[in-house]
Amino acid sequence: MQDINKRITDSETRIFKAVFPNTTNHYDTLFGGTALHLMDEVAFICATRFSRKKVVTISTDQIDFKKPIPQGSIIELVGKIVNVGNTSCVVGISIYMEDMYSYTREKVVEGTFTFVAVDDNKKPTPII
Repeated sequence: MQDINKRITDSETRIFKAVFPNTTNHYDTLFGGTALHLMDEVAFICATRFSRKKVVTISTDQIDFKKPIPQGSIIELVGKIVNVGNTSCVVGISIYMEDMYSYTREKVVEGTFTFVAVDDNKKPTPII
């Protein structure tokens, strides 16, 4: 169990991005689809770092957008393993928003992504 806990801790993944005009909608806030894309990417990296196996996204669960993210913000995406099954793991993803020119920081989006480890034939395989 200690080895799994260390792997969970070591697989935490953090990525920073700036919200530029090419990622925003007509309200000048981060496009929801772009946020989902970034979340899935961070979740994939986290699950891969945890398992060191081929993984595929099989589901997302309740993505909550608590506040719009305006153009000109810095965002940090944080992925953490929150559950481990026989062939799957669940990654919790949070997006934190920071104003570029102040120290304001808050969690604005969160959700979970489930991944399954697959073998070379794309069949589920033990994740650990």
